[in-house]
Amino acid sequence: MMLSLGALARHASANRQQTHRLLRVLSQRDYAPLRPMFIRSLHRSRSDIKTVLIGGPVGAPAHRLYLSRNESPISPWHDIPLAANSEKPGEYNMVCEIPRWSNAKLEIDTKAPLNPIKHDIKNGELRYVANVFPYKGYIWNYGALPQTFEDPSVVDGDTGYPGDNDPIDVLEVGREICAEGSVHRVKALGVLALVDDSETDWKVLAIRTDDPLASRINDIDDLENHMPGLINATVDWFTKYKVPDGKPPNRWAFGGKPKDAAYARDVISGAHESWRKLVLGPQSDGLFL
Repeated sequence: MMLSLGALARHASANRQQTHRLLRVLSQRDYAPLRPMFIRSLHRSRSDIKTVLIGGPVGAPAHRLYLSRNESPISPWHDIPLAANSEKPGEYNMVCEIPRWSNAKLEIDTKAPLNPIKHDIKNGELRYVANVFPYKGYIWNYGALPQTFEDPSVVDGDTGYPGDNDPIDVLEVGREICAEGSVHRVKALGVLALVDDSETDWKVLAIRTDDPLASRINDIDDLENHMPGLINATVDWFTKYKVPDGKPPNRWAFGGKPKDAAYARDVISGAHESWRKLVLGPQSDGLFL
């Protein structure tokens, strides 16, 4: 659901003290010990999370999409729980950044207050991915796992490369096209290890738990059986998608072969621990925590 700025302003006026208190807390770089208060206060249902658009639509340099709950701002990176269901390990909350078949490169801004979703800009230009034949834009719903961090100071023991300084990416393969800023419960099926600029860039393959095929797809082999060719297409897409921009093909750890759901859960668990150390630690290296 999209809130208008007018509606947000009216609610902010009615709840000015609460909203301003939260904004003050979120503007402090040393508030990490307070974070569990906000995490616990979030309801497990994601229907209570709304989006607030500022600065124009996708394609506008000032485009920013913020998330809120009960008209109070939240960070999509820090304030949404990673685990979607404590009784079902392997089910996570996913924040949708880029809807399937679109080309605009949208991402959570890890360095800005409240971590809005923005249109990525490089060398003063808005970034779009090319239509690499035979594909159209991003071939899955593309998003991030909240409360995860790929630590650039730690070399992964399996890939041999450090993390890419971002939350873990999710490739959601279900039937529905997600909306920018929407939050969905997903099930991890496996993971690929892209090597991008000598950094490990994990890509978790997942499916929404409310998808018609979710009950039949639980691991990487199930994904290949029910969606034959998608894994190979995913590897092909990531290998080539920067070539039209004059860059060499991307490389892979594990020869581009996917790891299974259990391995993916271990990767996600490690990234969650890295996030925990980040928000409780003394240094942020420019990241907004």
